[in-house]
Amino acid sequence: MAWTKYQLFLAGLMLVTGSINTLSAKWADRLSARGCNATSEEHTFQHPFLQAVGMFLGEFSCLAVFYLLLCADRRRPEPTMDPPQSYNPLLFLAPALCDMTGTSLMYVALNMTSASSFQMLRGAVIIFTGLLSVAFLGQKLVLSQWLGILVTIVGLVVVGLADLMNSGDHEHKLSEVITGDLLIIMAQVIVAIQMVLEQKFVYKHNVHPLQAVGTEGLFGFLILSLLLVPMYYIPAGSFGSGPRRVLEDALDAFCQIGRAPLIALALLGNISSIAFFNFAGISVTKEISATTRMVLDSLRTVVIWAVSLAVGWEVFHGLQILGFLILLLGAAIYNGLHQPLLARLPWRRAAAADADADREGLLAADGASINGDS
Repeated sequence: MAWTKYQLFLAGLMLVTGSINTLSAKWADRLSARGCNATSEEHTFQHPFLQAVGMFLGEFSCLAVFYLLLCADRRRPEPTMDPPQSYNPLLFLAPALCDMTGTSLMYVALNMTSASSFQMLRGAVIIFTGLLSVAFLGQKLVLSQWLGILVTIVGLVVVGLADLMNSGDHEHKLSEVITGDLLIIMAQVIVAIQMVLEQKFVYKHNVHPLQAVGTEGLFGFLILSLLLVPMYYIPAGSFGSGPRRVLEDALDAFCQIGRAPLIALALLGNISSIAFFNFAGISVTKEISATTRMVLDSLRTVVIWAVSLAVGWEVFHGLQILGFLILLLGAAIYNGLHQPLLARLPWRRAAAADADADREGLLAADGASINGDS
């Protein structure tokens, strides 16, 4: 079945905005400007926690999108959206804390590794989501899902090796690359916990996805904004931001933004893209399928990698291609994309035909029995 123009638009919007989200964050990390002290030297914009605040602001804007869509839907002769369900907003507090921690770790890691590796290593979330769903949700994984997890682990090892071999070819030191990659993996554990919490406590309340994302964004924005105050005074050594080397120097960040409009543009791209990406992702799942959403998310990695190579942020390494393909295979197997392909094999068709014939025979026998009793 051919896609409609609206479906093509949604798929393109998800692919483009998802790619912009990571690329704009990495672009901001690479830009330099003087801080609040006019006599100080230029330094790179390394403010991961402030960037995370901006991302939550983008997620919070999904609430506005939800209510705009709801108002537009109510004006139709036959509304299709369910009215907002009453729920306790504190249900979103625990997932929001996980989102805040995981996102902050990933933005810290993005300062230490390449944008493409950052995106590829996020595929580790499949491993931890699968394991936690078995442990805490009582779900049972089929053999193909365990195989997908195993293949994903192999892919992560290959991508990690590519990073180690490539560490001397760009601006990141080997120690930074290792630390960054490990932080990304740690962040995926927290993201997986967030997903399990949402599935166990939130989704049973039938909350619209945009409303859920917006509420979590509100909590994340408020809590992390307040945490910027103590972070301004906490020394962090080599992990610190700005000339003062504290956990997060928000004042230095705002001064840099004021002196370099390109930093403001990069942050604006990051904030706006996350809102459009969430909207497009939810719409793709609704209008097309969850499988299509997974495929588009994988293609996003290709776009990020291609752009990073084109602008000279990274150098080409063949092992990274192998790692990405293995990760893609693992995700495909875990999500069951192999099943339609296997169903087309000749012996599987014959087996399916025999099963259908047996099923029809059983139905005929059942029908005769019922008719005889009547």
